[in-house]
Amino acid sequence: MSAAIDIFCHWAPPDYGAAALKDAGRPLCMLERALAMPVMTDPDVRLRLMDRFPGYRQVPCLVSPPLEALAGPQEAEELARRANDGMAAMAACHPDRFPGFFAALALNHPEAMLAEARRAVTELGACGVQIFTNMNGAAIDTPPFMELFALMAELDRPLLLHPTLGMDTPDYAGESYSKYELWWAIGWPYETSKAMYRLVFAGVFDRWPELKIITHHGGGLIPMAAGRLGAGLDAYGTRTPPELREKEATPLRGEPLAAFNRFYADTATFGSAAALTCALAFFGPERLLLGTDMPFGPEQGAAHIADALEAMNRLTLSSVERDNVLHQNWTRVIGQRPHTKETQDG
Repeated sequence: MSAAIDIFCHWAPPDYGAAALKDAGRPLCMLERALAMPVMTDPDVRLRLMDRFPGYRQVPCLVSPPLEALAGPQEAEELARRANDGMAAMAACHPDRFPGFFAALALNHPEAMLAEARRAVTELGACGVQIFTNMNGAAIDTPPFMELFALMAELDRPLLLHPTLGMDTPDYAGESYSKYELWWAIGWPYETSKAMYRLVFAGVFDRWPELKIITHHGGGLIPMAAGRLGAGLDAYGTRTPPELREKEATPLRGEPLAAFNRFYADTATFGSAAALTCALAFFGPERLLLGTDMPFGPEQGAAHIADALEAMNRLTLSSVERDNVLHQNWTRVIGQRPHTKETQDG
């Protein structure tokens, strides 16, 4: 197998999990399930699994749920530092296997969020940061998060956009919970799409033309909605009653579809070549990057890795385009890695 860099896979540093559960103060089914997986917390187990795929490397990010869903601002800030120090240590111990990591942030503590993003990139060598599609239900196209986008544009580092939605968000009025795990199966792709839409119409790419945002699960539902986002939005504004026109006001310049095309997407579609074909057609081979969601899935993530690589082989791609998706696009997105504080001091 040629070189492959998995840019959307999850990790929980060994001392992070216990602290997260303690701060949460309540049972968290998804987190407890994740922490029970040896490959999620044990570097040796993870490396042995990765050995099954020669040339395969990872840029891990912290496992969900978001830190702001676990704890209050001060505790979430400490969890972020603990998680980032742990991920940085693993990358430093195995730089040939982990060429970096995405930093975790406490979105419920705006000042600490910005400080930790800068520290993680400039001192720990983080490749970028991970954020979620909402902050405890609040939109991310609001001023505190705009400051984060400005910072990441300044640092020239990408953001991973991970969906978040819980079972306690019901599907219909009159219900208390989402049923049949719809909140995850359909809700998460929708959450990704909703956040992308809000960011586009908030004008983030107009304000920061070089901003790099990598979306999860092939860009959610956006690739399948290309017609609606193109010709469908030619009638933008005509569906809104005159008395609510302020709800459609936007700083977006140019065509919405062109702005949506400026996102990046990963290949974490659980092995679906059809979904990958759709994402490829929308984003193009220069904006699609390998992502697997490992270690979730069968065989502690090994099946997702194999499925992602096999799905790539079924796409109609030239060898250059395939290499772009597998690793070259990542090289272009990240550019020159920042010097760590130790390098600057030395």
